[in-house]
Amino acid sequence: MNLDSLRAFVAVAEEGQFQYAADRLRLSQQAVSKRVAALESSLGVTLFQRVPTGATLTPEGRTFLPHAHAVLIAARHAVESVQREVRPLRVDILGSRLLPAVLMLEFHHTHPDLALKTLVLRGLEAALPALVAGEIDATFAYLPEPLSAGLESLPVYFEAHEIIVGDRHPLATRTTVGMDDLRPYTIWIPGIVEGSEWGEFYRELSADFALTIDSTGPNFGFEDLVQTIAESRTLISFFGERTREAGPFPRSLLRLRIQDPTPIYPWSLVWHTSNRHPGLTTLIDHLRRTPLPTTDGLWLPKILRD
Repeated sequence: MNLDSLRAFVAVAEEGQFQYAADRLRLSQQAVSKRVAALESSLGVTLFQRVPTGATLTPEGRTFLPHAHAVLIAARHAVESVQREVRPLRVDILGSRLLPAVLMLEFHHTHPDLALKTLVLRGLEAALPALVAGEIDATFAYLPEPLSAGLESLPVYFEAHEIIVGDRHPLATRTTVGMDDLRPYTIWIPGIVEGSEWGEFYRELSADFALTIDSTGPNFGFEDLVQTIAESRTLISFFGERTREAGPFPRSLLRLRIQDPTPIYPWSLVWHTSNRHPGLTTLIDHLRRTPLPTTDGLWLPKILRD
């Protein structure tokens, strides 16, 4: 069975479109289609149904998918078992300014001789299939639901949320605020992806405290967000306590701590239990050394309160 055809099949199954799978594999769409067609021919079944939105798995495709994953994982382990040099540890950090990037930079400084490669994926929807396929060794995320079999996690950091405001905002004279103080204002967080783990986090947070969170409007990135908030008299936004202020930070932008309670974004490290990369063990041991705080005075999502 051709492994390239299996990789093409898995990529289309996970991406839902041949073009997205081609981008992921760095191939042409025609090459991906040919590989899937060759696999379908060798199996004697149709694996995908072509629909206007892309491609969906047939019943035979759904049955075949976990076995295809298993073959690719076994093939990767076979290759790694005889390779003399260990490939770099591949870790998804979600964003270059977010807390996972800070943690991995600290890890790199502690273990400078360990070969490391960081990637930026699109959240759990992309990271979990990449873990199963062996494309990455670990990812950082908030986990709103239990993980499926074969995946394991370790809580590594409870990141306090702050707010950012412009110096002409009514809250600008404060150094700390309570959650009740935020109700009169619109909290602008553009680009929340529907169904994402961070989208679920903000949905639950806004429901618990009757907050108005606006995720509409074009998302032009971090610099545009902070500049818009800095110039606004009405908008505020959430900001992780360890978010990196890379680049020019507007002088008129203020960061205020939230108390009574402090909302917490709970980061976990996630990996596949079959992964035997020695650097992964080193990373897990490193992150275990950071103790989690007590939950007094903190707001945590319901899954961590039950």
